[in-house]
Amino acid sequence: MDEKIVSEILKELKLRKEREKMPIPAGVSNRHIHLTEEDFKKLFGENCKPTLYRKIVQPGFYACNEKVDISTEKGTFKGVRMIGPCRGYTQIEISSSDARVLGLNPPIRDSGKIENSPGIKIKGPNGEITVPKGVIISKRHIHFSPEDAKKFKIEDQQIVRVLCSPGTDKETIYESVLCRVSDKYALEFHIDTDEANAAGVKTGDPVYII
Repeated sequence: MDEKIVSEILKELKLRKEREKMPIPAGVSNRHIHLTEEDFKKLFGENCKPTLYRKIVQPGFYACNEKVDISTEKGTFKGVRMIGPCRGYTQIEISSSDARVLGLNPPIRDSGKIENSPGIKIKGPNGEITVPKGVIISKRHIHFSPEDAKKFKIEDQQIVRVLCSPGTDKETIYESVLCRVSDKYALEFHIDTDEANAAGVKTGDPVYII
């Protein structure tokens, strides 16, 4: 076998062994909504602002006290929590199970990529709107700070495999996990409730790139 190929294989095996010893905390994401300031005011009132319910791992983001109802002709979910602060686009993140209840077929997308996605009706305490697009199933992904990315030898937009619940009856390997690197991020593996339940994962549990 070519020496260069052997060297690359050994290098890859060494990197895998290193990563297998480096836990990444999981963050399980229930259905939630991101709102533009304009849509927020329509739903909650002109003089209202998002208020803190609790901080989340990603810097600058927080779960809000504010909740909305989302609905289609086929189904409704009440009390869907907003994640603040307001964004430049309104986006509704749901699971595959949620999509079946709503009768929708949303694409699996990285956050912010909402073109050609379904719309939905949103009801707040002060009003109701219908957005023409914005419903997605979030692509499973890992947030890295530049420092963590360097430690894990990861590049932005790289695709990896992640081992969940090792050594248990729920042990699961997730393929096609997107890596996102930014100085605005903190290390965390994001999956939705369907994926978490399938793999027996809870928020804070360690997972591993393999």
